[in-house]
Parts: sequence; structure tokens; C-alpha cells
Amino acid sequence: MLYKFKSKAAGDLIMLEPNGRRVLEIIGKDAGPKGIILAEEMPGAIRALDSAIEREEAEQKAAIEEAKAKGEVPPRFGDVSLRQRAVPFIDMLKRCSAAGKEIV
Repeated sequence: MLYKFKSKAAGDLIMLEPNGRRVLEIIGKDAGPKGIILAEEMPGAIRALDSAIEREEAEQKAAIEEAKAKGEVPPRFGDVSLRQRAVPFIDMLKRCSAAGKEIV
């Protein structure tokens, strides 16, 4: 399944189901088949995504440092980070917020 985010202020953004669901969960939206992110909700959504990205990166850095301290091989994480997946969505949120347009 795909998630297709549409707005009059930005180009369409398509995400695979697991990635789209994760982004929606982070911003506190239901991952149902249809929904709307209102312009007034977008600053909070951007903050939530930025916070989740910072938290993920800090956890990964701590896990690497812990492994190095123990003399173990540092863990590998997914090939694509939350930051890489969320940046296009954050950009869409910023554009739509500035234009006062919702995302469907």
C-alpha cells in the first residue's frame, strides 16, 4: 500500500505504507485511508518530526558509543534513516503551512 499526500501548495508526496504510517503516528494522526492535516496543525507536526529525528539519532549514537566502549562491533541501523524519510514531508508541511493549505 502507498500513502499519497496531496496539497495545492506543494507537489504530491508518495511513501510506502510502513514509512507513511510511521510519519503519521509521530505527528499524532490516524493512519486511516483518508485524512487531512490542517495548516494550523503543521507547526506542531514539524516539531514532533524534528524531535523524533533527534531522538532516533541520539539513540543510535549512544548505541554505537556503548558498543565501542565494550569493544564490540557497532550495530548497523536501517539503510534509510527517519531523517531521510521525513525531510521531504517536513518540507511539504512548511510549504503548506506558509500557504495556509491543508494536506490530504
